[in-house]
Amino acid sequence: MFAHRLENVSASGIRKIFELATQVENPINLSIGQPDFDVPAVIKQAAIRAIENNQNTYTVTQGIEELRLKISESILQNRGRTPESVFVSSGVSGGLFLAMMALVNPGDEVIVPDPYFVVYKNLIHLVEGIPKYYNLYPDFEIKAEKIESLITEKTKLLILNSPSNPTGSVISKETLVEIAEIAEKHNLIIVSDEIYSSFVYDEGFSSIYSYYPRTILLDGYSKSYGMPGWRMGYVAGPSDILAKMSTLQQFSFVCAPSFAQHACLEVEKVDMTPWVKSYKKKRDFVYEALLRSGYQVTKPRGSFYIYPSVPWGTDEEFCQAAVERSLLMIPGSAFSSQNTHFRISFAASDDTLEKGVDVLAQISQPPKK
Repeated sequence: MFAHRLENVSASGIRKIFELATQVENPINLSIGQPDFDVPAVIKQAAIRAIENNQNTYTVTQGIEELRLKISESILQNRGRTPESVFVSSGVSGGLFLAMMALVNPGDEVIVPDPYFVVYKNLIHLVEGIPKYYNLYPDFEIKAEKIESLITEKTKLLILNSPSNPTGSVISKETLVEIAEIAEKHNLIIVSDEIYSSFVYDEGFSSIYSYYPRTILLDGYSKSYGMPGWRMGYVAGPSDILAKMSTLQQFSFVCAPSFAQHACLEVEKVDMTPWVKSYKKKRDFVYEALLRSGYQVTKPRGSFYIYPSVPWGTDEEFCQAAVERSLLMIPGSAFSSQNTHFRISFAASDDTLEKGVDVLAQISQPPKK
């Protein structure tokens, strides 16, 4: 009955935890991948004005011109390159979907990090491509030679995600330059998911877009301004590719939400530095608490996730023990071929984090038989 393209597309392990959260009384929820702060007031008021001013109709598919100009200016300022083309997407996931639909034919290979954001694998399967994984264990640092060893005549795309969901790793400038050289040598297109670019804690952020022009840059406002439900992303890159993606958007998402586009014209009025600093403190608190409890864990340098090894059992067994104490986390196998880790989101209140690390201390040893 169902299309065969769905055979290898599975339900998100993250969504399963979201559903579980509705069944647990007073959950300690460290599973949710969204900021715990709300949309800043100035942006909310801009959205209200847009609605009241009847800016509720379709916009042009690629997004309103004023916002696209601001996005281009921001990319030039932060990544040192004026994009050939820009359009506003329905979140970064919408941009990923359009990129896969526009570029991947059945049998094309797409090189993907492992661990990976759950959407990558499923979208590749949806378009009948073949994911090829470059292993980031144990330290979650990309080794350029691992990527090059996977390239064949069928390789079409390379996916990068920095800062990473789920590991929090950040790709260094030096590694990005190496990757750009490899991509140039093999005539690859790079898809770079940079939605967490505002959340970098220990060094400046570097983007592959600065070094390789055949990059499809994906970023947006959802994470940095607390508006994941508004579905506000953007895509920048080569005009020939973005023209095809924009055409596909016309016949799928149509356009990003109109009121939100107008509201995002105001984001430059908001300084989110205090929130980023607070998330760095949360990162440090959780990391140090895990070390005290004996967990093996790599300190994340970006995003708002940390990805420790399970101290015993499989990831699902360990996370089930946490659920029994009302603590919700995501098993690492939702993001990986390995079942050895689990993901914590530290985008939560300090009180919730304190309760969460207390439970993690309690279950750091295997249960007695």
